[in-house]
Amino acid sequence: MQLNRLLLGMALFASPFARGQSTNSNVNYVDPTIGSVGIILEPTRPTVHLPNSMVRVFPIRKDQLDDRIHNFPLTIASHRQESLFGMMPVSGNDYFAPRVWDRERTTPYYYSTFLDDADQVEFTPAARSGYFKFHFQGKEKHYLRFQPLNGKGTIEATGKQVITGTEQFHGMAAYFYAELSTPIVGVQTLDKEGQKILLAEVPAETAVKYGVSFVSIEQAKINLQKEIPDWNFDALKDKAFKAWDKVLGQINVKGGTPAQKRVFYTSLYRTYERMININEYGKYYSAYDHQVHNSDKPFYADNWLWDTYIALEPLQTLLHPSVEADKISSYIQMYEQGGWIPSFAVVTGDMPCMTGNHAAAWMADAWFKGVHNFDVAKAYEGLKKNALEATLLPWRNGPATVLDAFYNTHGYMPALRPGEKEWVNEVHDFERRQSVAVTLENSFDDWCIAQLAVPAGKKEDVPLFLKRAANYKNVFRADKGFMWPKDSAGNWIEPFDPKFSGGQGGRDYFTENNAYTYNWDVKHDLSGLFGLMGGPAAAEAKLDELFREGLGRSKYQLWYTFPDATGLVGQFVMGNEPSFHIPYLYNYLGAPWKTQKRIRMLLDTWYTDNLFGIPGDEDGGGMTAFVVFSMMGFCPVTPGIPQYNIGSPVFTQVTIQLENGKVFTVNAPKSSGENKYIQGAKLDGKVLNKPWFTHQELLKGGVLELDLGAAPNKQWGSGEQAAPPSSINYKSAE
Repeated sequence: MQLNRLLLGMALFASPFARGQSTNSNVNYVDPTIGSVGIILEPTRPTVHLPNSMVRVFPIRKDQLDDRIHNFPLTIASHRQESLFGMMPVSGNDYFAPRVWDRERTTPYYYSTFLDDADQVEFTPAARSGYFKFHFQGKEKHYLRFQPLNGKGTIEATGKQVITGTEQFHGMAAYFYAELSTPIVGVQTLDKEGQKILLAEVPAETAVKYGVSFVSIEQAKINLQKEIPDWNFDALKDKAFKAWDKVLGQINVKGGTPAQKRVFYTSLYRTYERMININEYGKYYSAYDHQVHNSDKPFYADNWLWDTYIALEPLQTLLHPSVEADKISSYIQMYEQGGWIPSFAVVTGDMPCMTGNHAAAWMADAWFKGVHNFDVAKAYEGLKKNALEATLLPWRNGPATVLDAFYNTHGYMPALRPGEKEWVNEVHDFERRQSVAVTLENSFDDWCIAQLAVPAGKKEDVPLFLKRAANYKNVFRADKGFMWPKDSAGNWIEPFDPKFSGGQGGRDYFTENNAYTYNWDVKHDLSGLFGLMGGPAAAEAKLDELFREGLGRSKYQLWYTFPDATGLVGQFVMGNEPSFHIPYLYNYLGAPWKTQKRIRMLLDTWYTDNLFGIPGDEDGGGMTAFVVFSMMGFCPVTPGIPQYNIGSPVFTQVTIQLENGKVFTVNAPKSSGENKYIQGAKLDGKVLNKPWFTHQELLKGGVLELDLGAAPNKQWGSGEQAAPPSSINYKSAE
């Protein structure tokens, strides 16, 4: 019997296309373990789930090099945050020890591993529910261990084949209802460090299907019954495969290497981990007013906007504009329920992380790309309130402070001098003021609010927000050529090293990066920024310097202060989001061939198909969306300006199936590792002599043809009139 089971398992693993799944599906290129060992900070998680769905499961361990699994969560509350309800198969009497895993197979839709070279675990997901199969070996007794993972909760066997649970976390509760395929042999309740753990003895072959809920155990049962009514694991697995096949089949590529296809489709898969729809068949719990709401519309949560407004949300706006409208509408509901537009709208409420009012950038970008089925007037009301009445301080939310009053009057966040003690109680003790980053990021967001004022019917507000959009100029020190911290008296901070200064974690003046990165964080007025730098030629030289300048110290010294500054090329930081637009800035400076060179080098160097294949914290699609865009050959730079910068496509052909039924194609038949430079271009058969095109041109379908060669054509796209628009006076509404 054991031999037959082992042979069956070997047969299952012999082919990734078992159970009738298509051999030519893009799903088969996805490897969720790519990037699952963090270079310095957090690894990705090899998450098994449906696109944008509540149930997300991965084995709990340090990273992919950790050979022991501690638990399988029934779901997670937020990307690399809280896991909920640990379940673990146990053989023998060592109930709490982690188990060594091997022969693991991870796909977006199916997971399998063997524990201690014996017991096999299989899993496949539905939207609000999941299905585990356990194949125990040996003569010991076999158990399933259930436990809360956040300290407080209760788990009970409420029937011969039913287990239910409740878990409290961050002021709210999660629930599950589970059915076993076989009767429970016996139940023990164990106490470990004050935590009650349920140990259910089960036969050697058993399965568990379960629903989760943020409403109630009864709702969890409803979720399960609607999604997994029977015990057909393979049918559910096939349904999950088809869900991924649909979304990953929306973009098809030709050419490139197998490794590049694995990187591309794995990156695309990661862009569907958030946001998640937490509406449970007509009702949802909102942590923004702590109420259960009846609604037949999706309610989306779990968005880390500082990371995702740059590329992930623009990518989803391109691929799924109707879903994007639902996500934005969810944010508007959160504002109506809680009084503020959220920063990081997670399941447990607003997590006030990072800097900026980036919902403004996200919503402006969607609106001016034609996503109009949300309440723009109500959205504008909330964004304006956030800008003028909320605190701008990092990692805080709530009403404005004395520092915000200073910002509103003087147009910059004041910095403390080295060694000066913080005197404002609301300033986070680790995150500090991040004074220059706060000024720069809110300058851009206020520009986005100015753009939205027009469709919101508040045109009279435009001058105020355009004035605030120019605040970035207040922290540019012309004699040094850098963004520079300034004290409350208007004096530049000295001493200050643009490469290194910034207190613990580099957070006194900037966010996770130094002045070399934040020098370019003026997405809405690049023409104005270049003017401050001395004109386009001087700005181009400074941009070259960014990629060439030494650290001025050892890497470990730099990373002790700036641990997020990974993926280094000179002072350029590939592994952190504020850098993503920077390689494309050569398009604005008459040297698009340098964009083509840099993009290919960065993709080839930092995004590979192995465990170390992502250079920084991926944050649920924030980083990999940049990869999807860049490998296709174009990328947004300024959310709110509906256009794309052209880079250098990795593939010979990319076709994108648009929601409106059109198909947009990028043809680059000569593209190769050597051929990365654009010799000439056409858009819909017409010669294109500029390194950008509009979102509206993309929506019409058609073909972008790029003739690539091994040597740069320094004339293509280099004319003064060829630069993409980026001016504080640009009017998105026109």
